[in-house]
Amino acid sequence: MTQPPVQICRADYANPAHAAALAKLLDGYARDVMGGGHALPSRVLTTIAQELAKRPHAFSVLAFVGDVPAGLVNCFEGFSTFAARPLVNVHDVSVEPEFRGRGIAQGMLREVEQIARERGCCKLTLEVLQGNTNAIQLYQKIGFGGYKLVESMGHAVFFQKALDQAPDGSHA
Repeated sequence: MTQPPVQICRADYANPAHAAALAKLLDGYARDVMGGGHALPSRVLTTIAQELAKRPHAFSVLAFVGDVPAGLVNCFEGFSTFAARPLVNVHDVSVEPEFRGRGIAQGMLREVEQIARERGCCKLTLEVLQGNTNAIQLYQKIGFGGYKLVESMGHAVFFQKALDQAPDGSHA
């Protein structure tokens, strides 16, 4: 039996099917060990699409296998002061376990790169957990590398400072 084709699209936050897919996929990612291992609060799930829609520099890419949500990438445009041009930070990348190994993440990231080029961006950035070796291999395969300015200073390190905590004690 052949599987339905993969369809990759730019999310329309006002489209109820896209909003539902975004919430489902983001919650699945959050529940995975690579996303922290905790379900998202219902408040987040019911408002994520409308909250993203309020941010003009946010965009998402979705993947469907047939009409089943299979993958998600959330992105935010930032700005490179050294290039005086916008950049795109790839914030979330997730593919449902049953659809992994089919090139879905790579296809969604190609779409992200296309959007970034359309916006005149100078680069894509992302952060990834050291233990997520499959993702690291994918990112390296498609041209990402560690960030450094001068070899003697080493690679950049990602830090965070939580300003609030979710009801379950996890950080936002």
